[in-house]
Formats: sequence, structure tokens, C-alpha cells
Amino acid sequence: MGGTDVTDGWDWRQPGGTPAPAGPPASGSSPGPYGGGPTSPWWSDALADPWRDPYAPAAVVVPAVPADGSEPEPVTDPDAPGRPKLRQVVLISLITALLAGSLGSALTYAFLRGGGGATVLGARPAEAPALAQRRPESLAGVAERVLPSVVTVRVASLGGTSEGSGFIASADGHVITNDHVVAGGTGKATVVFNDGSSTPATVVGQDPESDIAVIKVSRAGLKPVQFGDSDALAVGDPVLAIGSPLSLANTVTAGIVSALDRTMQAGEPGGPVRYYAAIQTDAAVNHGNSGGPLVDGAGRVVGVNSTIKSLVADGQEAGNIGLAFAIPINQAKRVTQDIIGTGKARRTVIGAQVGGTGAAAGAGVRLNAVEPSGPAAAAGLKAGDVILRLNGRPMTEPTDLVALVRKYAPGSVVTVEYQRGSARQNASVTLAADAK
Repeated sequence: MGGTDVTDGWDWRQPGGTPAPAGPPASGSSPGPYGGGPTSPWWSDALADPWRDPYAPAAVVVPAVPADGSEPEPVTDPDAPGRPKLRQVVLISLITALLAGSLGSALTYAFLRGGGGATVLGARPAEAPALAQRRPESLAGVAERVLPSVVTVRVASLGGTSEGSGFIASADGHVITNDHVVAGGTGKATVVFNDGSSTPATVVGQDPESDIAVIKVSRAGLKPVQFGDSDALAVGDPVLAIGSPLSLANTVTAGIVSALDRTMQAGEPGGPVRYYAAIQTDAAVNHGNSGGPLVDGAGRVVGVNSTIKSLVADGQEAGNIGLAFAIPINQAKRVTQDIIGTGKARRTVIGAQVGGTGAAAGAGVRLNAVEPSGPAAAAGLKAGDVILRLNGRPMTEPTDLVALVRKYAPGSVVTVEYQRGSARQNASVTLAADAK
């Protein structure tokens, strides 16, 4: 230490006189207190502390193996590769399966598109447009709901078999059709349903002047139509005509209301004259549609298809030219209830007879006679008065007054604008039922 050579011998002794290893004493040391030899100034633990005893032999101490024989705790190297966990194995397997499926689909599509020589017809599927979804409010949805309530009516007569259409009005089997469909028959008919089945029917009653007839079938599970309000219609409203035109059952055609209160005078030669303020439509209607329903955009019946206009000469077969006419359902429903209840229908009258038009063409219709106790007389009207308007509807032909009056139920109050001399006046007339 401090450049001193540690090879020289000194006599180191432990307490108790044990000789210490030989070696030279450190410089400046003094004899030990236990007999003749020098002693270290820090003697207490010199033999146990090699740093205090420079002459103690150096030794490397190796820990002894535990006596119980257990293995030492293993030490994990953080940088060493480890075994994959279960979660990693599942994730890797899932990704591999998805990639394999995508590759297989791509190869299959490529094969079908021409790689394998097969011909693919049509374009790739696309989402159907809204009109093809057949929603309940669509025309297809309306037709689907109404068709089960529409029937074909066949009537045998001396001249052969006539065919028309009709619709179920009540769950107990009453069917509405046109009078001219069952006219001339034997009072018996056959009703063919939407599913192709058929059953006999009996004529309950007819009203030739309104062109409404009621027949009845005996069958369970009938689905009656829903009735609408023909007075609530507006020009331009969408409508469907359903029936059996030209013997083509379950035919549906679409159009719009093209006019309202189109006064009609119809009838076959030698038969009754029919008057009604019709609903005009451009829906395609042909022979066989007669008696079938005209329905609105909600599937409610608003009219009974009755007649068409045509450009053909008398005696020739008429076809659709975009002008068809239906009896308003409010009128047809009232007549049907009368027929079911009493066997006949009441006819609404104003209590006056019309002759010609006013002094100027299209300037109203003149009353030729007024019944003393009729509705017109009670409202103050007299023979010679010219009716200009009925509930705001202009009068241009005698047919207009008759048809519009019959549109309303007995007891209805209508406003009449008329001219007497040079003065124009208004009157409220309460319509009545004919005494017949």
C-alpha cells in the first residue's frame, strides 16, 4: 500500500496468540500486545476482511447449491422469440380464411364472366326502382288489394250470353253491376271470381234509368270493396279501371279523372233512357268493363264503369278512344241500398219539366211546366223560368238539369240560379223522390 512491497514477512497474530501469516510488517508498525510481534492498528476483523489484511489470500466465493435440490427460478430473455398466444392464432386464422374466400370469389366471377367460356346474360343486378317495390300506395299495390273483390258476370239470354263485370259490395254476397249487363236475361247469372272459380247468382233488383243492378251469390269468405267519396274527386286524380274487357278477366287499366259531372243520356234503341252526371276518365275501357269498379289512388271505389264514347258508326263494334264514363259511386251506392232494402230505387226529381234552351244558345234551360206541389213550385219557380246554374254548375242542355238532379239523393237542398224576364234570382230547392 502506498508503494510498500507486501512480500516482506511480518508476524501477525490474532487475539489469543495465534501466529499470523508471515510477512514484512507495514512501515511504522509497532509490536503487538500479545507477545513479541507487531500488531495492526485495525486488528479486530483483519482475518475476515481481506481489504484490512493485505496478506489474506484472495478467494472467489460461489454460492452453494440449495440443499433441497430445487432448480433455480428460470430467467426469461425478453428478446428471445416466444410461442404465439391463442388470440393471435385465432386472428391469423380468420384473416387467412377471409383472404382465401375473397380470392375464391374473384376467381369464380372471372371464370363466369368468360374465363371458363360461359355466356352471362343480362347486366349485374341493381336495386329495383321505387315503382317496382309494389308498395301499398303504388298502382300495383292498389290493384293487388282490389282484384280479389272484382268479378266477371255472365248472363244467358235468348240472344246468347252477355258478359260484363261487377264487384262485391257486401260480405253476405251482394254484387253491383250495370243494368244493361243483366237486362234481357232470365234473372239468373254466373259470377266468376278472381281465382277462376264460379258460382250461380240471382238478380236482386235493377234500376234501368240509373243503369245499376244488384245480384247476389252464396259464398263464404267474400272480400267486399272499400267505398270512396265521388264528390271529393278532382280533375287529374289518378284512377284504375278493373274488369273483364273483351272477355279478358282481371284486366287493370290506369288513367286520370279527365272531367266531372259530364252529363250523359244513354240507352239502347227501344230501351229506357239513362241519365247521369258521369265521371269522365281516360283509363282504357272496352266492352266487358261495364259494371266494373273505377277506383282511386287509395283503392276505394269511386265509380261504376258504364259507357264509352266511340267514333264508329251505329252497328259497328266500338272500342276505347280514351273517353270512358262511370256512374258516381255516391249515386250507385244509394241506388244499391234502395234495391236491397225495397227491391227498387227511388228517382230524385225537381218537380218540373224542361223543354228547350234559353233565348241564347247555351244560356240555361227553360222550364216548360212546374208541378203545383213539387219542389220547384215550393221554391217559387214558375213555367218559363230559365235555369242558369244548379249548385254552381252551368246549364246548357236539358239533359244537364235531369242528370244533375238525379245525382243527388231525395231530400238534398240545391241552389238554383234562374232568370225570369230580365232579372236573375236565386232559390233553394229541396229535391224529392218520384212518387212512382
